[in-house]
Amino acid sequence: MLHKIFLLGFLFLFIPTVHSQISTPKFGEGMLNIVGKDSTWSVRFAPRIQFRAVSLWGYEDDKFGKPLQSVLIRRARLKFDGFAYSPKLRYKIELGLSSSDLAGASEFTGDAPRMILDAVVMWEFYKNLELWAGQAKLPGNRERVISSANLQLIDRSRLNNLFNIDRDLGVQLRHHFKASDNFIIREMFAISQGEGRNVITGNLGGFQYTTRLEVLPFGEFTKKGDYIGGDIYREKTPKLAIGATYDVNVDAVKTRSNQGSYMANDIGFYETNISTVFVDAMFKYNGFSLMGEYSYRDAANPIAKNSDGTFTDQEVYTGQGLNFQGGYVFKSNWEIAGRYTSILPKTNFSSNETQNQFTLGGSKYIVGHKLKVQTDLTYATVGGESSYLEYRLGFDLHF
Repeated sequence: MLHKIFLLGFLFLFIPTVHSQISTPKFGEGMLNIVGKDSTWSVRFAPRIQFRAVSLWGYEDDKFGKPLQSVLIRRARLKFDGFAYSPKLRYKIELGLSSSDLAGASEFTGDAPRMILDAVVMWEFYKNLELWAGQAKLPGNRERVISSANLQLIDRSRLNNLFNIDRDLGVQLRHHFKASDNFIIREMFAISQGEGRNVITGNLGGFQYTTRLEVLPFGEFTKKGDYIGGDIYREKTPKLAIGATYDVNVDAVKTRSNQGSYMANDIGFYETNISTVFVDAMFKYNGFSLMGEYSYRDAANPIAKNSDGTFTDQEVYTGQGLNFQGGYVFKSNWEIAGRYTSILPKTNFSSNETQNQFTLGGSKYIVGHKLKVQTDLTYATVGGESSYLEYRLGFDLHF
């Protein structure tokens, strides 16, 4: 199956070259750029790889036990983007090939691997108004919207793992304007199916509604640095971005809004309204960066019930999370960074333990985030009674 995809991809890239303009940009700007001879379309192709090695030690009987070790390709992806007909009509397609990218196949995805990450068309139909249609990340928490290619540490925090609203199928409306010369305001609104990416069986519950507002009081960051981990561009003046998201999933059928597992009961699926709030900020100046996030999730009736009112063993993951991380990029392009994450759930079953994580990491940016080596060490406590130590080492290669 995969070899057919690669073959079709290369045919798509090279067959029309006699009628188009081809450029091979420098490393980090895509492997291949093609622009139609009449400049009415373009394609940029950019593959990426993330390699990772992990060692995990559990703490028992007043000592750390034997490590559990793994080596994996965390992400392997193919990305295509460009415009069609007009530069105001852009598109993005991103395919995942690693086991982690493909995980989650079920009857709701046609028992097929979830290969499609993004497949979205973006139309700037009036000045700064843009309409998105397709599958893409919802305008949720900042850490999730930062690409996994541009993370300050090897992977995202536990807050993101438990509370993020990820990708979904639907439409989004995005707008931005300047309140003054430097003060920028962005508004985003989305209506989506509410069950996550690659679902093909139709909408089981209601729809999901997401609203986000961002303010940048000191102007834009260099090269969209408010959504890039670390101050790799060493901002010449202080830059700040503050964002807030409110999301409600009406008659949701999954344990973490549009994420998690389906809440099945004796008549099909349990439904309840789930609301999620995010507040976040990013500050950067002269190599120093600081990012903070707060999340909160609640549900109208979080414990899943059968038709006769008896409880099942499923419930919505509710509670709150806090995440702070910061770092400093030296002029040699080495960075040292740290992170603190705290999870305070208010669930009723086995997942209601408080979690705290402390992470210290280092990165060497060879060509920014496009070619880098990263490592980090995390100490975590769960419920105040158990703990573990995790060491990770990895590299990223992105064309």
